[in-house]
Amino acid sequence: MKKAILATKVGMTQIFNEDGVLIPVTVLEAGPCFVTQIKTVENDGYSAVQVGFVDKKERIVNRDKGGNKEVVNRHGVSKALKGHFEKAGVSSKRFVREFKFENADEFTLGQEIKADIFAAGDKIDASATSKGKGFQGAIKRLGQHRGPMQHGSKFHRHQGSNGACSSPSRVFKGKGMPGHMGCVKVTIQNLEVVRVDAEKNLLLVKGAVPGPKKALVTIRETVKA
Repeated sequence: MKKAILATKVGMTQIFNEDGVLIPVTVLEAGPCFVTQIKTVENDGYSAVQVGFVDKKERIVNRDKGGNKEVVNRHGVSKALKGHFEKAGVSSKRFVREFKFENADEFTLGQEIKADIFAAGDKIDASATSKGKGFQGAIKRLGQHRGPMQHGSKFHRHQGSNGACSSPSRVFKGKGMPGHMGCVKVTIQNLEVVRVDAEKNLLLVKGAVPGPKKALVTIRETVKA
């Protein structure tokens, strides 16, 4: 892998290509990311590049209801991370991720990685945390069939028989059941970059990308070219 970047999901829209064909696209605000650490085989046992994305306040201060006493929120940047970012010469970042680039030795601390690392026509893999759906039944969660919907039927959207009666008279391990749906890491491969706006740090990707709006999306060069 030689190209990767962190992005936030803006939303979906549609554009027209040169032939007048309508293309649904997902708008991603990609970067700018900054190199915060370069890991080498000699020091860390492997080669990788650590990047930071989205500025974060080092100290978040709130006031109580009276407006007098200051209450320090503990969701700021720790001293260890603050020193880590200062060593790299960058401001504190909210998201920190590693990429195993083949050319990791070519990067430098504090180097800026922008959306123009990709070009129109590139194939990418997009990873993000999917939308959480809460507790859902087997029909929505697993696509199982429903029962008859007539008035006399007492079986509409239930799961149905799980273990039968005399055989096998038990429920097999791994049987799909109602439960928590969504909020898991999802990767969609071989998405196409339709357009790149380097000035606004935008990537327009053909099709849908997992996650809600403002979600963190990891974009990598595809592994199935």
